Amino acid sequence: MKTILVIEDEAQTRKVLLNSLKFEGFKAIEADNGKTGLELAQKYHPDLIVCDIMMPEVDGYEVLSSLRQQLSTIAIPIIFLTAKVDLFDIRFGMNLGAEDYLTKPCTVDRLLNAIATRLKRKEELQKSYAHHHSDFNSQSFFDKVNVPRCSRIAKVFEFIEANYHQPLELKEVAAALGYSPAYLTCLVRQKTGRTVKQWIIECRMDTARQLLLNTEQSVTQIAKKTGYIDTGYFIRQFKRLHGTSPQLWRNSPKEKIA
Repeated sequence: MKTILVIEDEAQTRKVLLNSLKFEGFKAIEADNGKTGLELAQKYHPDLIVCDIMMPEVDGYEVLSSLRQQLSTIAIPIIFLTAKVDLFDIRFGMNLGAEDYLTKPCTVDRLLNAIATRLKRKEELQKSYAHHHSDFNSQSFFDKVNVPRCSRIAKVFEFIEANYHQPLELKEVAAALGYSPAYLTCLVRQKTGRTVKQWIIECRMDTARQLLLNTEQSVTQIAKKTGYIDTGYFIRQFKRLHGTSPQLWRNSPKEKIA
């Protein structure tokens, strides 16, 4: 059963959406504001989020921006549902990473069609990734991911892959490549949509998954091999990104995509 998170501050609209989604067989969870929505997204990792824009405290744009900065939520499709119809607003939302932008009033059928389209696309991408996974095993981590073929970015990734097994921070990467931390942050985020720190973590977690799957090394040994001095911190980081501990992930009978 697919899980849909609805973030909407207007009670009647939220109720209609929840009832419609449940009727269609989805597990629907609700948040009446952006702050609660972010907390529920981190807790449940829904398959898709429907989010209003105009909300008090934390608006839809802030919700989207925050989700795109977290590895555990960066890939969740988000559909904006809002009364804002200005072209600038639509473009702004799409540039932040929204998958779709539906304006109110919106029929239930139109929303359900948009959700079905986004979920189907997400499933196709996951199947494609799984199908080609065996071919990726012989490649370096940064050959596996879809990143721009830019010489400056390539140097960043090469340095990370050569040094991720030891304590590594943004300032060290920047100094090694002759950039300021601020410039390097802007460069990598502009070209890839992620930060240097996020790429370091992804590289480490890719290696950790491979070691969990293919070796009998202990979690402590794997933590040290992936640059974590503190095993407890490694476990917390892994659990935050994968929803379970390294040992439980290793022992899980379900098919894994490392």
